[in-house]
Amino acid sequence: MVNCRKETVKLLLKTFGEESFSNLLLDSVLSSGEMTMQDRKFITTLYYGVIEKKITLDYIISQFSSKKIGRLDPTVLNILRTGVYQIKYMDSVPDNAAVNESVKLVRGFRMSSASGFVNAVLRNFLRERNSIKEPEDELERLSVDYSVSPEIITMLREGYGEEFTRSFLERLNIKAPVYIRLNSALADEKTLSESVGRNEISKEEFLPDCYRVSTGNLTHTSGFKKGYFHVQDISSQISCAVLDPQPGETVLDLCSAPGGKTFTVGQIMKGSGTVKAFDLYEHRVKLISDGAGRLRLKNITALTGDAAEHNPELEGADRVLCDVPCSGFGVMRKKPEIRYRSTENLDELYDIQYSILCNAASYLKKGGVLVYSTCTVNKKENDDIVDRFLSEHSEFEGVKFLEDAGKPFGDYKAVLGAYGPDSDGFFIAKIRRK
Repeated sequence: MVNCRKETVKLLLKTFGEESFSNLLLDSVLSSGEMTMQDRKFITTLYYGVIEKKITLDYIISQFSSKKIGRLDPTVLNILRTGVYQIKYMDSVPDNAAVNESVKLVRGFRMSSASGFVNAVLRNFLRERNSIKEPEDELERLSVDYSVSPEIITMLREGYGEEFTRSFLERLNIKAPVYIRLNSALADEKTLSESVGRNEISKEEFLPDCYRVSTGNLTHTSGFKKGYFHVQDISSQISCAVLDPQPGETVLDLCSAPGGKTFTVGQIMKGSGTVKAFDLYEHRVKLISDGAGRLRLKNITALTGDAAEHNPELEGADRVLCDVPCSGFGVMRKKPEIRYRSTENLDELYDIQYSILCNAASYLKKGGVLVYSTCTVNKKENDDIVDRFLSEHSEFEGVKFLEDAGKPFGDYKAVLGAYGPDSDGFFIAKIRRK
């Protein structure tokens, strides 16, 4: 029999101790054949919940602990985090069960000397949970309320202002929607709906062929296997719409894997023209090839290539998609461990991004269009990179897009995640060679 709470604590120890990716760690545990569906659901809810609310949970624990958070044994701290989370956020778990199971867990990790301490902290929280005082400092209060590091909140404020920051943080408390892109060459809406099992789909009016679905677990459905759709956030779909590739053109996607934007570009071009999709690593190139094959997109060629190194054979392209490696601060809803990453020491990343943009632009023919995008909300990786490029390359200009779509669109740059469609935090800029 699987001890779900113990497995969750072990996962948390790895996540916070090794700075590992939560989704990869969780998948490695959930693949166990001994687990029931209920076990998997409980572990997933508790594991992601604690990661998402770590700062909030630690603040609560600090109110009832006789020891400072930093001095607690990591195992004891993570047991307390899971206990407080169950009490505060999981209505399906009785309060007494959350406390008693946490105390048992301490013993299960052979730390019986801490059982009284864990019991006292959780019992005190149960008695006085409504009397917790908020931090007096506004930045700390925002950090505790939304469980995002003060460093990231400061980055958001300095880059995009108070209104954007508040709206972006509010969206973090809303479950991220799952979007898919209909492959209209193979299916229509009715066929799509019938092919996704019990999942419900709803049309997203902002974009053609874009749908919300009720769950992200779709790879087992007949529709996925038949190539009727691929999973892709609406922000990435918008970047492809902004690129506006035309049938018959030559398009480069320089940082393609796993291929979502490549597939959408190929579909917008109605299967004609040429889409050359690159990644640095062969095993990731295979992901692109396999996806294009599943979707039966014959206008896509997947190749290995370094986006920062010039290849003269690629010159003269009509359009270039340049979705550069980034810090990922825009996808905190889906990868909650990013909420606590440092915003410092990113200078090398900025240099890589600028180098890729310069190289990507060199492939454009006169009148050709480039879209630069990231999944971050760090202005230094977004506006600053693009504006530096335009100031140093007079033969290029910014191009306004989606001028009738409202905030945040209408200029040659847009940052998503606070306004507009309910998307990841995402940046899009459109550039043209004069």
